[in-house]
Amino acid sequence: MQIRECTTADVPLLAELNQQLVEDERAESNLDLSQLSNRMNGFIAAEYKAFLFSEGDTTIGYALCDLAREPVYLRHFFICRGERRKGYGGQAIRTLLDHLNIQKIDIEVYTWNDRGIAFWKSLGFETRCYSMRLDTTK
Repeated sequence: MQIRECTTADVPLLAELNQQLVEDERAESNLDLSQLSNRMNGFIAAEYKAFLFSEGDTTIGYALCDLAREPVYLRHFFICRGERRKGYGGQAIRTLLDHLNIQKIDIEVYTWNDRGIAFWKSLGFETRCYSMRLDTTK
């Protein structure tokens, strides 16, 4: 598996993949593709780094990391829909950790994302805290 750091030229692809991630996670986001592109540009211009995973000419997925945090915070992680259930998720995480030369990484997973929780636990991630929100508009 290859990994490469993204540039602003990759933002259109990253925004499309991010849109699929939002759909798959059932995230609380109603940003359109243009807004996701703008947000991704902002991430990359700040302290975040995006990475694309590939096998040959096939894009496998991407990761978006906040390298300013200790440990590194993995904000987005996405394996393309057609590439799932092939072992690429675990391989991509190991590739990312090796590339960044780190041994610890933090993530957040929505409580309703049972598949995501099972995936992360299968890689050895452990629950450390619960994030909670009060929304009086509901």
